[in-house]
Amino acid sequence: MHVFVTGVAGFIGANCARQLLDQGHSVTGIDNLNDYYDVSLKQARLAALTEHQKFQFLEGAIETEGLLIDLFAKEKFDAVVHLAAQAGVRYSIESPRTYLQSNINGTFEILEAARATPPKHMLLASTSSAYGANTEMPYQETQKADHQMSFYAATKKATESMAHSYAHLYGLPITMFRFFTVYGPWGRPDMAPFLFTDAIVNDRPIKVFNHGNMRRDFTYVDDLARALIMLIDTPPTDTPVPEVADSLSPVAPFRVLNIGNNDPVELGDFIKAIETSLGKEAQKTFMDMQPGDVPATWADTSLLQALTGYVPKTDIQTGVAAFVAWYKTYYGRS
Repeated sequence: MHVFVTGVAGFIGANCARQLLDQGHSVTGIDNLNDYYDVSLKQARLAALTEHQKFQFLEGAIETEGLLIDLFAKEKFDAVVHLAAQAGVRYSIESPRTYLQSNINGTFEILEAARATPPKHMLLASTSSAYGANTEMPYQETQKADHQMSFYAATKKATESMAHSYAHLYGLPITMFRFFTVYGPWGRPDMAPFLFTDAIVNDRPIKVFNHGNMRRDFTYVDDLARALIMLIDTPPTDTPVPEVADSLSPVAPFRVLNIGNNDPVELGDFIKAIETSLGKEAQKTFMDMQPGDVPATWADTSLLQALTGYVPKTDIQTGVAAFVAWYKTYYGRS
């Protein structure tokens, strides 16, 4: 199988590509290697992938008009895993245009390329932030999601609507997956696990938002990538999954799917796991909720499990310990 992975130098993209390559598949990846965070971290992820003979890399921006159409026509991919995006809730408040260009225009170019040269299945990244102001937990894919709390979330919800229209008009099998707080080795420096670990190691206080009254459905990156790969062979058809609430569209081969841990963790317990792994207590500064954030996320993963048999394997203590071990090795900290 030949799979196209966008955002391949990113945290999730590199992990997904590695698992595909380890299974013997061919992977073509694209990334613009932007400087939203440390480019050397992205290059290090890529270096590990280039050791595989079945990996090829293209540096470029997916929103470049015509670039993907030519690539799809040449390679004729079996599947597409679209992960490239401008990420981060907080940065979208400061720089919304970046999200418009990368998330909206970039996804449009992916859809246009697939319309011209259709793969067997397209898997496109959305976010748990799409649930926005919803308070009914756990989040289920059949819930309405009309009140996004950040421009980042709004752009991702918009890409869901765009993808549905292409699935309906052109018969493209598309699965949109909503991620829930992904963490693990090689994680992004702007995310809480890294920020907390780096601050504790360097004797800086950590910022604990909403005074610690936060819960997240932390999902270990290896588990998430495994679920994505399992989904490749499960494109939407016209037959709903029995005995669970299925988000399958009534007019298109299109489905929205949660990928989470189905086990929300209190923020304080997550911080405690980091402290335990480091053998050092955090200095905590308690703060109000940040604009655009939500107090809790919790994924109902029954549809994902019905489709793939997916059950997360990594508990929070094991996952945090693996992240901390990677951090110490990569940054040379004892």
